[in-house]
Amino acid sequence: MVSEHIAQLVDASINAHYSDIRRIGGYLTKDLIELGFEDHAKRISSTLRKKGVPLHASGQLEMLPVDMRSKLPLVEELPWPTTPLFLNEENSSIFNRIITDATNSHRLSEMGLSSRLCILLVGPPGTGKTLMASHVAATLKRQFYIARLDSLISSLLGETAKNIRAIFDFLPHKNAVLLLDEIDAIAKVRDDKQELGEIKRVVNTLIQGLDSLDDQTVVLGATNHSHLLDKAIWRRFPYKIELDSPDLDAREAMWKHFLFADNDVDKTSQALAVLSDGFSGAEIHELAMQARRRAVLNEKKLTVEDVGSLILKHIQKQSLQGSAFLGSDEQRKYLANFMCMEKGLTQTDAAKFLGVTRQTISHYLKEITDA
Repeated sequence: MVSEHIAQLVDASINAHYSDIRRIGGYLTKDLIELGFEDHAKRISSTLRKKGVPLHASGQLEMLPVDMRSKLPLVEELPWPTTPLFLNEENSSIFNRIITDATNSHRLSEMGLSSRLCILLVGPPGTGKTLMASHVAATLKRQFYIARLDSLISSLLGETAKNIRAIFDFLPHKNAVLLLDEIDAIAKVRDDKQELGEIKRVVNTLIQGLDSLDDQTVVLGATNHSHLLDKAIWRRFPYKIELDSPDLDAREAMWKHFLFADNDVDKTSQALAVLSDGFSGAEIHELAMQARRRAVLNEKKLTVEDVGSLILKHIQKQSLQGSAFLGSDEQRKYLANFMCMEKGLTQTDAAKFLGVTRQTISHYLKEITDA
């Protein structure tokens, strides 16, 4: 399929069909990832993003819905992801059920068993809500659109509801996946005494839009504040996935993928997973990339000490208010105690992270115990 997609991509480029370029480029990145050429896939994905939000074809904007006052697009088209999805067993099961139902939507409809393909993603920032939505689109081989609802709210009466209607009018026959990001911005409880009547009308417009969807349209809603959602909105999303900080197995898999995939380094990913307890997937990804960038720019081999230093700095920012990292024996003692007594790491692993000997770690722990 790679050669076929390359041929299609060249044809779309010659004819300046930029929407097709992004769509076929998404197929090609998925092909390359499956073949193990992840770096090439990332380069293509990065290039596709450079076109910006509007898609231009023969000098004119593609027919994306726009805000009538600002003329800015109400939705963005994003490429398929190059970062893998790490899910626990429960969420992986729900994800697979969604894909199965969406793939067989026509068959289920014929038997009167169709289900509204609306998925609510709940979780704090950095837990992978947008990433999951993009993986739904990639797995179904559909275009991926995102509407950032917090930016659609207008100060003019009626304009916000018009924007919502425009988004749902855009969806039919697109064979796409739409993510309604920050859905709590417009889907708040309608009996909230602090909200104006306009917001309540917007909630009704959103409900009407969700009710208008056919059995094949896939819509995801993402929120950091699920407690703010109107109960009627909850009922419109039969599939619900709660995303939280990754568990131990997921963190270990992340470190292996992001850090050790292309590096000949001591693979202490389990120790890294223990130490990064409570980190979000986004934090692990960024710290791993920081470590790899430092190694490349300093022209040195990536070491466990480098990674450990970044992780412990991140922890220290939260617990020691950003004081100088490893600037004194007292801080080293604190971190040794934190890793061995609170996180359960071995003295050998703690020594690697702090760049000292195991005997030094043992000495630190003894001093703390005797104190």
